[in-house]
Amino acid sequence: MTDSPFKTETQRRRTFAIISHPDAGKTTLTEKLLLFSGAIQIAGSVKARKASRHATSDWMEIEKQRGISVASSVMQMSYREHVVNLLDTPGHKDFSEDTYRVLTAVDSALMVIDAANGVESQTRRLIEVCRQRDTPIITFINKMDREVREPLELLDEVERELGMPCVPMTWPVGAGKSFGGIMNLRTKKMTVFESGTERRPEEFEGIPLDDATTLKARFASEYQAAMDSMELAVGASPEWDHEAFLAGKQTPVFFGSGVNNFGVMEVLDALVDLAPSPRSRKSTVSVNRAPVERDVQPEDKAFSGVVFKVQANMDANHRDRIAFVRMASGKYTPGMKLKVQRTAKELRPTSVVTFMSQRREAVDEAYAGDIIGFTTHGGVQLGDTITDGSVALQYTGLPFFAPEMFMTVVLKNPLRTKQLQQGLQQLGEEGAIQVFKPEMGGNMLLGAIGQLQFEVVQHRLKAEYDCEVKLEGCSYSGARWITAEKPSELSAFCDAYPQRLARDAANALAYLTTTPYDIRLALERFPNIKFHMLREHAGLELQGA
Repeated sequence: MTDSPFKTETQRRRTFAIISHPDAGKTTLTEKLLLFSGAIQIAGSVKARKASRHATSDWMEIEKQRGISVASSVMQMSYREHVVNLLDTPGHKDFSEDTYRVLTAVDSALMVIDAANGVESQTRRLIEVCRQRDTPIITFINKMDREVREPLELLDEVERELGMPCVPMTWPVGAGKSFGGIMNLRTKKMTVFESGTERRPEEFEGIPLDDATTLKARFASEYQAAMDSMELAVGASPEWDHEAFLAGKQTPVFFGSGVNNFGVMEVLDALVDLAPSPRSRKSTVSVNRAPVERDVQPEDKAFSGVVFKVQANMDANHRDRIAFVRMASGKYTPGMKLKVQRTAKELRPTSVVTFMSQRREAVDEAYAGDIIGFTTHGGVQLGDTITDGSVALQYTGLPFFAPEMFMTVVLKNPLRTKQLQQGLQQLGEEGAIQVFKPEMGGNMLLGAIGQLQFEVVQHRLKAEYDCEVKLEGCSYSGARWITAEKPSELSAFCDAYPQRLARDAANALAYLTTTPYDIRLALERFPNIKFHMLREHAGLELQGA
């Protein structure tokens, strides 16, 4: 087989994540993108907690109860002969670790901003991750049908926070009760706003921008004000440069109202027209037993991918576990032999699927850029590289952050010990929370970035594993993964601090802290021990494992 079929297929792929602060309208926008691509027939509302309809991307019971997204979800759709892989991320700050990992699996990001609140704290964190990876960002300023800030002010704030120039692609006419619509600078047409969640994009009225007489008569002073501000914005913005956008140095900006289906089609078109197809990915290969960096091209023949998410119990009836794999190269076909590079063991999934949130379809074929799910019963962890065995390589860059909060797990019914162990092992491997087993024995410890993670795990242990637990405070306030060049140095350290050591779900050794000074004091005694805030920096080649 030649390379051409691979190249043609990979260039049809668009893989992106939607990021925002909570309540900016991210999950609603996700629903509308799915609706307009024809992937779903009716959009749910994340606010309708007691309604029978819930957002397609919110499948977990606790999400439906609270009306929030607490787990990333993956959806694939077809639009204009392109295959679009959409990853909806949790907006809540307590689940930023899951979001960071998802951002390693995408080629671009769609940033949703509330037009009343501008760039908020959680968005800043996510922007920082995108900037570190030079991820191209498309900006959608949402909720223009409400009382909002001035568009020029919003643009200025986005530019400051992103550290890159904005290039308006659409521009609003009025806002709130006087919101008249958007001027599309790409198609030179104004789309007239009408509220209503059932309206389709083609049903909105369009007026050419060169028909100034009609526009002035319809929208009066709002039209003139919009023209003046738009000219200022365009004059202050650089010319659109697609290469600069792909390098993460420009962002196209769109305005609209996701809940009213307005301005969404323009974003969907931009994702197909502007967002990049899959690009090369850095890996390390072993050459004469020494690690060498290598760029893997999406059209390479050998199948490879990386596990960026593991989700237990997506189907409560089957107690299954799915490893989400972002394909980086090659082609997947059913029945392929697969290998987990970390363990060198063959991977034998019971099924391989693509996703529409909870709905799954068997994979006939998949290419670089696609997200496919392997249904497994263990043996796969976050960050694992999966290949067809023809090449030995390892992808890097999946972050595991040191926890900032700890709780002790106390089982209410001692007869459920087996269920607790299974639940904590699976939730730990999934990355829902970090689970630490003290080296000296005793109750398991849960480590998290935020309080809501503890509540979700407590809820899931009860709902999915029939295991009721009580979470109690403990003296630990932090953790660092530890390594040393010489096994003897690590052994001496472990002998000195046996009560402070624990192993996580990947069997990586960590040092638990009670005060910010603990590490400094330990370093004075053992200067050759390395303390890592990110587990990937520990390399998992832990010499005490």
